[in-house]
Amino acid sequence: MLLDHMADPLARNSHGLTPREYLYYVERFTGEHNLEIDGLLRSKEKSYPADKAAHDERQRKAQLQREKEYRKKHPLEDALKAKIVGQLGPLHALASAIRRKQNGWHDEDHPLVFMFCGSSGVGKTELAKALASYLHGKQMDKGFIRIDMSEFQHKHDVSRFIGSPPGYVGYDEGGQLTEKLKECPNAVVLLDEVEKAHPDVLTIMLQLFDEGRITDGKGTTVECKDAIFVMTSNLAQHEIADEAELLRLEASVSNDAQTTGTATAASSGAHEAATDHNKDQHDDGEISLSRQFIERTIYPILYEHFKRDEFLGRINEVLFFLPFSEDELREITSRELRRWADKARVRHGITMTWDPDVVDVLAEGYNIRYGARSIKYEVERKVVNLIAKANENDEVMDGGRVHVIVDKTTGNKRRLCKLEIPERGGDDRKPTSAGWFGSKK
Repeated sequence: MLLDHMADPLARNSHGLTPREYLYYVERFTGEHNLEIDGLLRSKEKSYPADKAAHDERQRKAQLQREKEYRKKHPLEDALKAKIVGQLGPLHALASAIRRKQNGWHDEDHPLVFMFCGSSGVGKTELAKALASYLHGKQMDKGFIRIDMSEFQHKHDVSRFIGSPPGYVGYDEGGQLTEKLKECPNAVVLLDEVEKAHPDVLTIMLQLFDEGRITDGKGTTVECKDAIFVMTSNLAQHEIADEAELLRLEASVSNDAQTTGTATAASSGAHEAATDHNKDQHDDGEISLSRQFIERTIYPILYEHFKRDEFLGRINEVLFFLPFSEDELREITSRELRRWADKARVRHGITMTWDPDVVDVLAEGYNIRYGARSIKYEVERKVVNLIAKANENDEVMDGGRVHVIVDKTTGNKRRLCKLEIPERGGDDRKPTSAGWFGSKK
């Protein structure tokens, strides 16, 4: 039965014997000869290489079919939208490129390479993480490789990137990138703040992108044609912000067309506005505003910094990330509140709710310099800290309830939040020095 399920007839046991050699060893002591088993083992030894290759090919095709069926049931766009707020343009472009790769419509000799441009905290890193999570699932720890390129600003940092040559310090440690790619050759590799890397490091990356493999300090060739490389950069962030309104309108039109097959009246008007802007600026209605913006605004900025056409030429897609709109900020805030409500329920059994205008107050804390992170800090500072203090002081007990409201007494200059905590067994609320709290029982 083991042989029928592709057990290796040439495998050796702890004593270094193959199954047929072990059979011969047993026969010497028992004096019994099993010609049927001996013949079967001899036959399997001869046919095993071809049988194993055919078996592996069947397994590979079956796995590809299972992956294809999974992708039909769980589209990549849906998985990314569940984790990313806004950024419809880069989201759809990334998903489209990944689908082509998965379906065999890509250059198999080169890895996919993306450049994500935009200000800090607009979802560049989160989109790369969401992609890795979709592709690798439980193997996320190996399937997502993050390299902070600000740590490779000097010429000698190349050795840390791919490993030191023999005789040099760090030889045994290997390179930060190459060692991880050995473990997972099809990983999603995030090269964060790539504009800060030394030119010699970029030369190594060019070899990586161009040949789909890299030689580490030990002389070992690491294959990475199946990897997906995502470079992030803050370059062109101000230019992106200046064109954000029209670019967002165009992305919205494209999303409507993809999800419904038609554009709504509002989005049709947006498309006309974007098209009129195209014609006014470039007299070219055939190329989308976003494509023109990349070619005529972003690419010159990238070239001015990197000064290497061959490096930029190996990038499959340059994608820009827009500053968040007001609606997107409210959605980010709501998600962050829901995340903390889940934590409160799981960790302390506390039910956490809030008034709708709490979302507006917290969204006002958005700082474009820090992006979505500023919303997270605002929620922690104005809401989580209050609940934590109330819990520590036993004003809200584990298993209790807490409701967040806007403090109307502070005026419009510095709007704050406060808590309402019902007494056990009812909804009566009593004020205390820290807000509205029920008395302890």
